[in-house]
Amino acid sequence: LPYLIFPCAGLCGCCWALRPRYKRLVDNIFPEDPEDGLVKANMEKLTFFALSAPEKLDRIAAYLSERLTRELNRHRYGIAMEAMEQLLLACHCQSINLLVESFLSTLRLLLEAEKPHLHILATNSFLKFANIEEDTPSYHRSYDFFVSRFSEMCHSDHHDPNTKLKIRVSGIRGLQGVVRKTVDDELQANIWEPRHMEQIVPALLVNLQPHGSTVDKIRLKSRIPLVLVKQCSTEGPAETHVVKKLCKTVAFRHLDSHSLWEGRGFAVRCFQIIMYSIQSQHSHLVIQQLLGHLDANSRSPASVRAGIVEVLSEAAVIEAAGSVGPTVLEVFNTLLRQLRQSVDYQLTGYYDNARKHKTTSPEEKMLQDAVIKTIGSFANTLPVYQRSEVMLFIMGRIPVPGIYPALGSPNAGFEGSRMIQVMLLKSLLQVSEPYESNNLLTALPSSFLEPLLSFTLMEDPEIRLLVLSILTSLIDRRHNACRLISTRFAAFEVSALELKEDECSRQDNLFIRKHAQRLYRHVFLASKEESSGHNHYRALFTLLGVLGVELANEEVLVDLIRLVLAMQELALSSQENLSVFNRCGIHAVCSASLNLLSQLGPPPALRQHVAEVTETRQKELVSPLCVLDEDRLSRRKSIVDAVSLQMDMELNCCADKPQSEQITFETLKSAVDDRGIAEEEERKRMQLVERFQTAPFEEIAAHCGARVRTEPQPGVFFFHKVLKHQI
Repeated sequence: LPYLIFPCAGLCGCCWALRPRYKRLVDNIFPEDPEDGLVKANMEKLTFFALSAPEKLDRIAAYLSERLTRELNRHRYGIAMEAMEQLLLACHCQSINLLVESFLSTLRLLLEAEKPHLHILATNSFLKFANIEEDTPSYHRSYDFFVSRFSEMCHSDHHDPNTKLKIRVSGIRGLQGVVRKTVDDELQANIWEPRHMEQIVPALLVNLQPHGSTVDKIRLKSRIPLVLVKQCSTEGPAETHVVKKLCKTVAFRHLDSHSLWEGRGFAVRCFQIIMYSIQSQHSHLVIQQLLGHLDANSRSPASVRAGIVEVLSEAAVIEAAGSVGPTVLEVFNTLLRQLRQSVDYQLTGYYDNARKHKTTSPEEKMLQDAVIKTIGSFANTLPVYQRSEVMLFIMGRIPVPGIYPALGSPNAGFEGSRMIQVMLLKSLLQVSEPYESNNLLTALPSSFLEPLLSFTLMEDPEIRLLVLSILTSLIDRRHNACRLISTRFAAFEVSALELKEDECSRQDNLFIRKHAQRLYRHVFLASKEESSGHNHYRALFTLLGVLGVELANEEVLVDLIRLVLAMQELALSSQENLSVFNRCGIHAVCSASLNLLSQLGPPPALRQHVAEVTETRQKELVSPLCVLDEDRLSRRKSIVDAVSLQMDMELNCCADKPQSEQITFETLKSAVDDRGIAEEEERKRMQLVERFQTAPFEEIAAHCGARVRTEPQPGVFFFHKVLKHQI
């Protein structure tokens, strides 16, 4: 009877009672007032039912997704998503696949909406899912949509800066979740495939570019390395493939297409992230990819090539020592080839064979400096024995007249060969500066020393200075050169320099017997070069000082003193066509070298005599000027007295005679001009006296060109006498 009276109500009640239990449990979690949130008691019942009957999970998830679709327009989607997340976390790994498909469909629905807060909500839910470890393989699951959608979020250009930041951060975190979820699943599509990396890498790099605010960059950078690092630390052939794919995508796709090499700073940051993200044994893979890309861009502008070289330099600093890999010479061969090509481009003015694209000398010099710096950076990562091989390799590429053929294009000519010589010697200096070897025979073998010494006889002063610096850096194993360079050429105390000395080893003695006389001869000949400047004489003194300290024994000291005395005789000889500056420079080197060598072990009498001769020479340089000063004063006084006497006599005569001449304008003008000339001479004289009172010894020697001695000094014969009698 009740059903007949109230058919509609009874029918509704019977229909609800006949609904499946999982639907009733799902409906019960939704409160009457959405603001009350999820009904926790009913949610516990739903969770218990799902765990008790896991075969119902797919139906529960599908119904929850259906309810969320209906509630989406009513802005009540939060309850359905929360319920689905709790079920996802509560289910066992074996049954989670029944729930995942509906869960991912729900996330797609939220990500396809046009509301940013729904995108953020879906990303947070996806991250919770990504942190769940699954034991059961999934055969039909795909994350292509999420890769594409999260990448789009990374490029968000929302008008509100705060919303834009939230969306981009969510996109990066979403990509992080995708990588974490797929990289360990062999049944999933490889996330490192080009179709995925072409979306992921630009999405990450665009947030590193310097167009955003400082706050954006700081907050985004902290999350990017996690995406690039994941699973690169495991060993096996897969890591090689991953690193190569990552480098190619970064270098070829993004940096090239957006011309980001020229800025250098952004490209360096990108590869710093990659280098810090992988294990050190895989660092050489990044280096190889960059070298290949540098060769591929050999016809690109100098700014692009310099940017790639700058990245190589920074990558070499990051990688562990000795991890350049089995292709060490390949690295230096590529860099030296870039130097040679840059010289050709600088001479021709074009960086392509068709002569359509111009380049400038400053641009090519910037590239050359970057290449030389990079060569030094790579050399610092190598062990000692490999540095020796690299130095021999570079020496074999330097064009030496009569020994090695000229490098560069046939049209480069003499200037091209000279530029290549300078660039390769600078590269050699970069390798030799950090080089430390206990055996000079290993550091300076005959195959390396002979061509290097031949450069000391070349006319180019820059080449000679580089060779002297290379020799000093290879011989100076205890870093005494920096202390000697800081000294003045006047008298100094060796004890104040704190030089580090040690006994000469057996290998050093063998080196002395084999190469010392050849080395002394080239030092003597180098001192005769007329084009030498102040830096050359400073380098000669440093080299002689390093030889005396590093190879400290009686035989070496005697030979060095004889060498210095021969140089002194050279400076005093009237047969040599040397300028006054060259003679003064050689004298300064001899004075400083003898002062140093006399304090390293010879008898005290030699040291005392060196000090006396140095002091006498300093006085002789200053005293002639002070005599000169008195003569000029006395001569001026006599002239003034004579003029005054003449004027008095004329005035007396004029008093007796009537005045016949008048003072004219020309008379006054001539008197004023004479007075101005006298004042100018007085000013110059005072400046000269002040210079010789305050200037250092070497500067005084360089300016005393008017007084060149033609007869030998007595100090020379005394040195020979002391050496013969005491040494």
